[in-house]
Amino acid sequence: MNGDPAALARAISDVERQRPAARSTLEAIQPHLGRARVIGVTGVPGAGKSTLISRYVTELRRAGRRVGVVAVDPSSPISGGAVLGDRIRMAEHATDPGVFVRSLASRGHAGGLSPTATHVVDLMDAAGWDRIIVETVGAGQGEVDIADAADVRIVVSAPGLGDDVQALKAGILEIADVLVVNKADLAGADQTAAQLASMLALRAEHARDVSICKTTATTGQGVAELAVIVETRLAAGDSRRGCAAQRARRMVATAAGNLLTRELRELEAPWLQEICERLQRGQSDLESAARAVLRSAKLVDE
Repeated sequence: MNGDPAALARAISDVERQRPAARSTLEAIQPHLGRARVIGVTGVPGAGKSTLISRYVTELRRAGRRVGVVAVDPSSPISGGAVLGDRIRMAEHATDPGVFVRSLASRGHAGGLSPTATHVVDLMDAAGWDRIIVETVGAGQGEVDIADAADVRIVVSAPGLGDDVQALKAGILEIADVLVVNKADLAGADQTAAQLASMLALRAEHARDVSICKTTATTGQGVAELAVIVETRLAAGDSRRGCAAQRARRMVATAAGNLLTRELRELEAPWLQEICERLQRGQSDLESAARAVLRSAKLVDE
C-alpha cells in the first residue's frame, strides 16, 4: 500500500466485508508489521474522548507524525454499520494527507473493539502510519480488548459523571497507563483527579506506573502535556515488548477462529445440529452453545 490512502481504504473495506482478497492481504503484510505505535483511548461515555483525540492528533502532526485513527462507533441498529459520529467530529483533519480516519461498527462486541479493528490497525501499520489511535465505544465494563491492541492505554473520565467514575474500578481502570480527567475547566475536576488517585492507591503495585493528566480538549489545555506523557512511555519500550507478544497471540487466535468458522460451516455432524436446535428453541444461550461446540470439537475440557 506504500502509504496510499486510497489503497488502504480499499483494503479496509475488503476486511470489513470479509471479501476473499482480505485474507491474502493480511497474510502479505505480516512481514511489515511492528513499526507503528498504537495508543488506545477508552473511558466512560460523555468524557469527550473524540474531541480529545482530535486535539491529540494535532499535537502529533506538529511533531511530524503520520497518524491513523480507528474510531469504533456504536453500530446502527438497522444496518449494523458505523454511526460515523467520530469521523464527523474529526472533520478538521479531513484535508490533511498525514491523517487517516476510519470509523468501524462495534457490532455489539462486548470488549469495546470491533472484531475487525485489530486487522485495520495492522493495515495502517503496514501502510506507514507511525502513530495509530484506537478509540473504543466506551462500554466501560466487560472485556477490555484494547489492552491487547495498544502500546499505551489512555482512560478518559470527566467531572460530573458521578457513578461512571466509580464504575472504572470494575473494569477499564485496571488497564490504564494514563488516566485523563478531561473537561478540567468544569467544577469538580480536581476532585475527580483525587478520586482516581485514591483508587490507584488501593492498588499500590500498579499506582506508581499510572500517570494522571488533566485536559480541556475544547481549548487544547493540557493536551501537549498528555502527548509528552505518551511519548515518554512509548520511548521506555517496556510496553512495546509486551504488545509484540500480545500481537502474536492475537494473530494466532484470529487465525484459529477463522479456521474454526470455516470448518463449522462445512461440518455435517449430528451434535452440531443438536446444539443449533437447542439455541433456536431458546434452551441455550449463545455463549453456552459456543462452549458446547468447543467441547464437542475437543477444544476445551468438560
